[in-house]
Amino acid sequence: MDDLLKSYSAAIETLFAHTTSGIKPGLERTEALLAKLGSPHRRLSAVHVAGTNGKGSVVATAEALLRWKGLKVGRYTSPHLVDFRERITVDGTPITEEAVLDFLESWIPAAEEMGATFFELTTALAFEWFVKQNVDIAVVETGLGGRLDSTNVLTPRVATVTSIGLDHMDLLGDTLEAIGEEKAGIFKSGIPAVIGEQSPPIRSLLASRASGCGAQPIVVIDDEYEIRGVEVSSRGTAFTLRHGDHRQRVTTPLIGAYQARNTTVAIATVAVLGKEYLAPAGEISRALSKVFLPGRFQRREKVIFDVAHNPAGARTIAETLRVLNPPKPRIALVAVLADKDWRGIIQEIAPVVDNFLFTIAPSAPAERKWDPAEARDFARAEGFDADMEPDMDAALARGEKRAGTLLITGSFHTVGDAMSRLQVSPFAA
Repeated sequence: MDDLLKSYSAAIETLFAHTTSGIKPGLERTEALLAKLGSPHRRLSAVHVAGTNGKGSVVATAEALLRWKGLKVGRYTSPHLVDFRERITVDGTPITEEAVLDFLESWIPAAEEMGATFFELTTALAFEWFVKQNVDIAVVETGLGGRLDSTNVLTPRVATVTSIGLDHMDLLGDTLEAIGEEKAGIFKSGIPAVIGEQSPPIRSLLASRASGCGAQPIVVIDDEYEIRGVEVSSRGTAFTLRHGDHRQRVTTPLIGAYQARNTTVAIATVAVLGKEYLAPAGEISRALSKVFLPGRFQRREKVIFDVAHNPAGARTIAETLRVLNPPKPRIALVAVLADKDWRGIIQEIAPVVDNFLFTIAPSAPAERKWDPAEARDFARAEGFDADMEPDMDAALARGEKRAGTLLITGSFHTVGDAMSRLQVSPFAA
């Protein structure tokens, strides 16, 4: 087993090193790679989910609902927190190390030859694994954007866009409209489209794009569902959901007022597949009790992990902290990638924490590592109590010792590095 682990670790390192690490939009390389594998994506029944924020929650919730009905469900997400295998699971069980190793040994040379990216090769691995495992349905999250994301080779059973926010502006455009156009690229003729966006103008743009490409039916959450009476506690989020003449109380273990909308988007997505896919109204909360999503307001004793990496995500953290009012002093241990709006993130979190401790995520790519001293100086200039400790181990020790509540946030790298050091598993117990 030790030899396998060494080989698996080496294979993952090779995957990172020998495939193009940058972003190369376009579906040609993914199609070419999948063709060599016998085009497994053409044999997959899939739910496809895009969005700036909320897509991880929607994917996890849809997976739980489908599994409740006894279906064998694949889940493909990105990025991972601690272990690469988090990205590819079947009924919650990660792909085996042997399978990853065998695939990479077989296909890295071909991937190198065609200039395939890390994500393109990983997508091919996921789709092949799901077919080999005979999944009934796969819930697939886009990596970046939608139109040119390599997962968009799928012809899904339903395509869902959760929300539109300003993120990845260098690649997707610098306006909400431009980013919305990219995300709407997953809508397809004759395929149901579900739209979760709250903002009326962007919602209209998404509906227009769905209509323009012939998507059918088009389900706009705010037109067909009503969310009322949201209650957030340390145990989860409860709300009343109305659809047509039917009202029901729904509870999810995911924490945060925004999870009421994410849960509704997932319910609508599964409902579009057909009545046989969605649990009866009286069973939905029990089905949702199985939802597990690491790194989204995940609590372990006095530590809260949240992968928020843009101001909108940080705002939802702040709202949830206000509601739950966890013990003080509250210290935010933060490391953000340099190309993100870290100033906006700091400003959103500042009102609900007592102190910032800025650090560096060891796994962050060298070219994207931020300067915690610059963040500290900015925070202090804004009038916030802030310090820095570039070494994450030292920062964690300091935060755990001093905090009544320790919030760890800023990126997947930050949360994943902290979870591995604190020995918190990214997999459901």
